[in-house]
Amino acid sequence: MSQSDPGFMQRTITILEMIRFSHTIFALPFALLAAVMCWTVQPVEGETPGFQALHLLGIVVCMVFARSAAMAFNRVADHKIDKENPRTEGRHIPAGILSLKSVVLFTVVNSLLFVAATLLFLPNRLPIYLSVPVLGFLCLYSYTKRFTSLAHFYLGLSLMLAPVSTWIALRGSVMMDAPADCLPAVVIGLIVLFWVGGFDIIYACQDAGFDRQAKLKSVPARLGVSRALKVAACSHVVMVGCMFLLPMVHHLGGPTLELGWIYYTAVTAVAGLLFYEHSVVNADDLTKVNIAFFNVNSVISMGLFLIVSLELLI
Repeated sequence: MSQSDPGFMQRTITILEMIRFSHTIFALPFALLAAVMCWTVQPVEGETPGFQALHLLGIVVCMVFARSAAMAFNRVADHKIDKENPRTEGRHIPAGILSLKSVVLFTVVNSLLFVAATLLFLPNRLPIYLSVPVLGFLCLYSYTKRFTSLAHFYLGLSLMLAPVSTWIALRGSVMMDAPADCLPAVVIGLIVLFWVGGFDIIYACQDAGFDRQAKLKSVPARLGVSRALKVAACSHVVMVGCMFLLPMVHHLGGPTLELGWIYYTAVTAVAGLLFYEHSVVNADDLTKVNIAFFNVNSVISMGLFLIVSLELLI
């Protein structure tokens, strides 16, 4: 079928809506930030330094395929729950917009494409060896809400893999000889972990009542919305603390990062945005959760990437 066919285009748009493709903006900038750091840290003997277009392509397509597979898998795993939840009953599978079979097929195709895309990092074989375990880890998130209230932080761990995996893909040979080399990626990952954990708790406040009724686990369902928002705030305080740690990783044996006043200005701006995020959401008014979830967090991810990259490259 021709790709110019209106039916093909509409199905493509529908699938992208189903996996919330626009939310790729949350994790991809942190993967790209890790890549910029890899390209700008002092190279070690025997390493091929600097930017390589093939590696940039590999990072982007691996991120897109892995996230698409994980999101589609989540929609498959949760389609019965989504049908019972008034907030999610309009999602594509429970509403009959997309068939379960088609979403399963989409998941399989994207999983295979993700594994194949790791070949772009050869001769580094670590990405291909780790591709299936990474996919398994990402997909397991879809079941965490059934047995732990810490599912929000498992989601954070899943997105933490973006910068860490990027570092492994670009500097795997260095890491094999000096494991501390990956400390910048680990710290970026911790920033992502507590950032995502906090805003996912905020987002989950919308479903606190349904989760309790359906015997699903979440921080809002367990602690109530008011206390859950406090947990989210604490998570974001830890995130900001990790941001202050990033320029000091060389003290722990990691590579030196040239981060100065521009970076600390970005940290201050992020702290201000997080404060705003929490100021517009309270236990008695969750109507602005979507503003806090998408608008503010997309500014944080893209803004941090652009500002820190600018400082590293100038």
